[in-house]
Amino acid sequence: MQIETIRETADWAALAKEWNALLEESHLRVPFLTYEFQRAWWDHLGGGEWEDAQLNVLVAREIDGRLLGIAPLFRIQNERGQWNLHFIGTHEIADFLDFIVRPEKHAAFLQTVIEYLSADDEWTSLDLYNLLDTSRTSEVLSTITVEKPWDFKVETLQPSPYIPVPPTFDEYTASLDSKQAHELRRKLRRAAKNPETISTEIIEDRSLLPAALQDFFALMCQETDKNQFLTPRMRDQMEAIALTVFDGGWLQLFFLKAGNKRIAGYMNFDFDSCIWAYNAGFNNQYAELSPGWLIMAEIMRWSIEHGRKIFDFMRGDEEYKYRFGAIDRFVQRVIITRG
Repeated sequence: MQIETIRETADWAALAKEWNALLEESHLRVPFLTYEFQRAWWDHLGGGEWEDAQLNVLVAREIDGRLLGIAPLFRIQNERGQWNLHFIGTHEIADFLDFIVRPEKHAAFLQTVIEYLSADDEWTSLDLYNLLDTSRTSEVLSTITVEKPWDFKVETLQPSPYIPVPPTFDEYTASLDSKQAHELRRKLRRAAKNPETISTEIIEDRSLLPAALQDFFALMCQETDKNQFLTPRMRDQMEAIALTVFDGGWLQLFFLKAGNKRIAGYMNFDFDSCIWAYNAGFNNQYAELSPGWLIMAEIMRWSIEHGRKIFDFMRGDEEYKYRFGAIDRFVQRVIITRG
């Protein structure tokens, strides 16, 4: 196994096709590890959060040249001038991150990465956010580094709830708490009687996407925290992600409408038979209509009709996720510090 470090974007771009092909076979397939998402993040550096970052992607190949594993990293100096290594995408923009490697090569690849980094005296810490607890990465890294004079820490950050999608909508509502199921049916009946017709819309024409994104951002900004989050540079970051994901064929910009007005929206990724709920926004003027309930019901109905297996709420323990039947797993942070 041979490792090289990629520091130039041109060299990285040349790897795009191999990168995505390896991800197809990786131990973890998530949209945030595609070359397209990673590159969109890098081009805007997380909405400007990582302004001085330097590309530091580690690529391992077999002796015959076949791509074996990728450590999608960047490096940046802290306030003391020490170099820290992070996953590209960390840590607010990409919900799940990891190494890209086939399952049978996972441990061997991580062993090689750690030995390669051992010979590099420049870095001080390897700080890896948003590892799913279903991944073996933290366990393997703990085993590999135990004999080194390094400090290893793993901490649980937050839940990442998801819903297994059942075969029918009736089965979905039956899986909910009886009180929640009754409330959902009541809200759907009330919406059917609303004076303005309630309908759904998925943006499928790229020429309509920029205006639709502005409507979506306006819905997001009705929530104070999201309004503060969506700085001009973060809007550029989010728009770049949406455009590149649309071009990749897996953006689902889903709206709930009252008449002709978009009153709720979800920006989802339709990837690997799963719906990944990246962000959402709602019109407060329509609160009595419960647009959050209605749009979730319609997305679940669409997911069932189109054979999706999982609806993934991703990071965050907001109460509404569990109301819709979500099951917990967690994301972790691994910090390896040289002694």
